[in-house]
Amino acid sequence: MLDRNPRQQFWMNDHMDQAVTQWINSFAGISPMLDRIMIMITQFGVPLLILAIVLQWWSGGASKTHVRHACIVAGLSFLIGLGVNQIILLFVHRIRPYDAGITHLIIDRSADWSFPSDHATATFAIVAAFLLCGLWRRGIAFLVVALLVCLSRIYVGTHYITDILGGAATAIVSAAVINIAYRQDSKLDRWITGLL
Repeated sequence: MLDRNPRQQFWMNDHMDQAVTQWINSFAGISPMLDRIMIMITQFGVPLLILAIVLQWWSGGASKTHVRHACIVAGLSFLIGLGVNQIILLFVHRIRPYDAGITHLIIDRSADWSFPSDHATATFAIVAAFLLCGLWRRGIAFLVVALLVCLSRIYVGTHYITDILGGAATAIVSAAVINIAYRQDSKLDRWITGLL
């Protein structure tokens, strides 16, 4: 169990966060089938979403270069968002809800701090990138997957809802910065989108 320090005490006073987290987690353990589904979503949701993005590289029809540009923005947002999370984890040491007695865990314990959620950052980076690039149908489809993954992280007992919101915020900011910094039709973009 990770030791508590004064920085962690800030989180312990948020009753709404705890109440919503407990409510979502309260469904865990009631239905073995639902537990298995949520565990599968929490374990395989991010890899399957990454695979979906990789497959987007060869789709798009007439807008192939635009879709490829969105894939690059998604990949960069994903990496930058997770990098920012690692910096946040150096300063914010929030214990996991199962260590605080808020949830009961139905998967293996995590070795790092709770805030922000890497799963939320990874999935919402992809969603934000596609939406910012104007690919609405794909973005909404990815959003459904992202919401399921994030819900599963609370359901299995490993995150608070504010961990999810923090991870999503990191992802959206990262995607916005990359969308501004990495311009479509730049020389670099034309070279990368022309590969394969």
